[in-house]
Amino acid sequence: MSIDYELLKRLSETPGVASREQRVRSVVIEAMRPLVDEIRVDTLGNTIGLKRGAGRRRVMIAAHMDEIGFLVRSIDGNGFLRLQPVGGFDARTLVAQRVLVHTTRGEVLRGALMPAAKPVHLMTSQEAKEIRLDDLFVDVGLDGEHARQCIEIGDMVTLDRTVERVGSNIIGKAMDDRIGVFVMLEALRLVRSHEVDILAVATVQEEVGLRGATTAAFGLEPDVGIAVDVTVAGDIPGMKEEEAVTRLGHGAAITIMDSSLLCDPRLVQQFRDIAREEGIPFQMEILPRGGTDAGSIQRSRAGVPSITLSIPTRYLHTVNEMVNEGDVIACATLLARYLERAHTFDYSYAS
Repeated sequence: MSIDYELLKRLSETPGVASREQRVRSVVIEAMRPLVDEIRVDTLGNTIGLKRGAGRRRVMIAAHMDEIGFLVRSIDGNGFLRLQPVGGFDARTLVAQRVLVHTTRGEVLRGALMPAAKPVHLMTSQEAKEIRLDDLFVDVGLDGEHARQCIEIGDMVTLDRTVERVGSNIIGKAMDDRIGVFVMLEALRLVRSHEVDILAVATVQEEVGLRGATTAAFGLEPDVGIAVDVTVAGDIPGMKEEEAVTRLGHGAAITIMDSSLLCDPRLVQQFRDIAREEGIPFQMEILPRGGTDAGSIQRSRAGVPSITLSIPTRYLHTVNEMVNEGDVIACATLLARYLERAHTFDYSYAS
């Protein structure tokens, strides 16, 4: 089995920071439409696909469309842009990156993201310092007058990177969480028969507080919630073995807990059992920091049994997020096999 590389490439490379997901939404709608019975966009911008079953249970799958990025905060007299982060970046990874400024008028301007500091040739050892996000600016090659004519405060800025194959892995920007959206779509394609109603939701504004999943779950009232998201693959130099969380190429990651939720133990066991029975490679995940849409689904209304299925990813929240093709296939297959059996599980507690 191979993945639809061109679809993944389109998902990753399409720009869309939190609240500006419209271009990604168009790609998702086009890909999802033939896989579901109904599709709609709610008030906040979540894309909701319904794949009907027998109506015995409603299973919500959530994968977020937004990526971390920036908004233009100010434009100085020389045309240099200062930025407001939208989501969490490690400033160490951003120096000398190329970015795209997406203007309100529909233009796309390429720029260089640089620190407000002397060039290294002129810097003394005493002047070297740790880079902070506030130190960074964008040079779009325009003077102040022309920059202000083209660019508005609040225009979106994203990282300028393409998706590429690297050995058996795939690397690009915004794998967090376009790869989760991709897995959700692939699971819809792979599911053979099902009795549950499947609610496939490409959510918005996850990177700034799980906002889209919160409102979507409230409105949809699912019986089960499943977030599909990335997680730390710490199998790299500088990490201790016990800190790795997950490893690339070792299969789908079934989450036990993260900082947003304790996954329902029954769901954890069911996913683990299905993976073993079906011969799907998997690994167990405990993530000390970081959360997913499942955290908000779990707390919706009177509560929803919820879990996260994760794709191991190296170099999270950088422009070079790396996933393994085999892990992606394992996640999509495991999710599809669960959906086929979801109607057989009982999530009630005896009184």
